[in-house]
Amino acid sequence: MDIQTLIQAKFSGPLENASIYVNLVVQAVAVLIGGIVMWRLSNRYHAKKQKERERNPFFTTPYSAWKKK
Repeated sequence: MDIQTLIQAKFSGPLENASIYVNLVVQAVAVLIGGIVMWRLSNRYHAKKQKERERNPFFTTPYSAWKKK
C-alpha cells in the first residue's frame, strides 16, 4: 500500500462528532458557571434586602436584649 491509499482510507470515512461534543461541553460549562454567578448575585441581593427590612415592633420588648444573637 502506498501512502496516498492510506490517507484516503483514513479520511474517506464519516466526519467525527468531536466538534459537536466539544461544543456541547463548552455550553454545559457556560450554563453551569452562569448559574453559579446568578445564584451568588441573588444571594448577595437578598442579604442586602434582609438588612434593609424593618423589624416588626410587635416583638420589641424590654427583654429583647436577652435573645441570643
